[in-house]
Amino acid sequence: MQNKKNLNSDSGGPMRLLKFSPWIGILVFVLAAFIFGVISHSFLRGGASVADQKLGLVVGPLLKGPADPPVFAYWISGTGGEGQKMLRLLKAVYHPRNRYVLHLDAGSSALERINLARSIQSERLFRAFRNVDVIGQSYAVDRTGPSILSATLHGAAVMLRLSADWDWFITLSSSDYPIMTQDDLLHVFTSLPRNLNFIDHTSDLGWKEYDRFDKIVVDPSLYMDKNSQLLISSGTRKTPDAFRIFTGSPWVILSRAFVGHCIHGSDNLPRKLLMYFANVAYSMESYFQTVICNSPEFQNTTVNTDLRYIVWNNPPGLEPLFLNQSYYKAMIKSRAAFARKFMEDDPVLKKVDKKILKRAQNGVGFGQWCSAQLKNKGEKTLEGDTCSSGVDINTVKPGPSAARLKSLVLELISEESLFSNQCKV
Repeated sequence: MQNKKNLNSDSGGPMRLLKFSPWIGILVFVLAAFIFGVISHSFLRGGASVADQKLGLVVGPLLKGPADPPVFAYWISGTGGEGQKMLRLLKAVYHPRNRYVLHLDAGSSALERINLARSIQSERLFRAFRNVDVIGQSYAVDRTGPSILSATLHGAAVMLRLSADWDWFITLSSSDYPIMTQDDLLHVFTSLPRNLNFIDHTSDLGWKEYDRFDKIVVDPSLYMDKNSQLLISSGTRKTPDAFRIFTGSPWVILSRAFVGHCIHGSDNLPRKLLMYFANVAYSMESYFQTVICNSPEFQNTTVNTDLRYIVWNNPPGLEPLFLNQSYYKAMIKSRAAFARKFMEDDPVLKKVDKKILKRAQNGVGFGQWCSAQLKNKGEKTLEGDTCSSGVDINTVKPGPSAARLKSLVLELISEESLFSNQCKV
């Protein structure tokens, strides 16, 4: 085996983990207990309204009829030094209808994970709706290897266990950011079949057939306590003939039915493919694509897009370019729902907050659900008496971004385009 030193991930290079002394181990145990204490059932369940006397919020029931907005389940991941980026992203994509699970990998310290949990618990809205959870256990992740796939499947399993209400599972990293409000996204997805999967895919492997699938890798992050780089074997293996490999973007929006198929399905294919992709580099770019396109029940539910705006060098490298204000107009014209990658506190994020999300500093994105936001024009969203009354989690108000996204989605699922967007086995 050789250590591949230059294999960097889309989310950053190699990461370090502090070596803990025994008393730090006790601290980590306390941390896990503390963070999992944050995990709780949402106020949005049940049929009756909920009144929280301490927080002054009166919340109606979550309506889940065919004409009601869906519920998104967000898996937000990050590494050491990215806790604040994750918190900002959480606030940018926040809506009381949705569920959120955050995970800082082993590149972070126990203190950083404690601070993230405390920051979430200190926010009035997050305490009221109890729909933001933090994974207490930290484990190693290499974003170029199968350990990131393992982490994502863990997030999906946690979501399935936490709630039966959500419709789509959305993966985000700390370097992502929305370029439309949750009202816009919820509005567009309200009219869509809940079985659709937005997953960029192709069976044209090209150079990847040899460089990705014929080569055998070992990801030490699957069995070590710290984030580690991939080990590349000098041997090769044949391309499989028991199934057809598909590849594409690692960023997905998956239906609850398909996520359940991957986690709990009686079909052995998801588990068999998981064993195969345990030795494949960049397995997050191929696992879900290969499972869905080799599963007759789901292969006709794909929409061939990840709904992300990403800019690559020409020719493309291993990582996309960082976005700044020079890309702002192109981001909007793309009609995408999310964009990446962004550096922490890049000025373009402040521009997105102001012009699109109507998000005040330290506040959440604008939403029709909060009547106080309408009165205060979004100047305060988590302070004082904001959102103290008139909370309607079942109402969304689309803006211009919704119209752009809807036009894109309608093009993708039209009779002329849908067949070309589905798997070609």
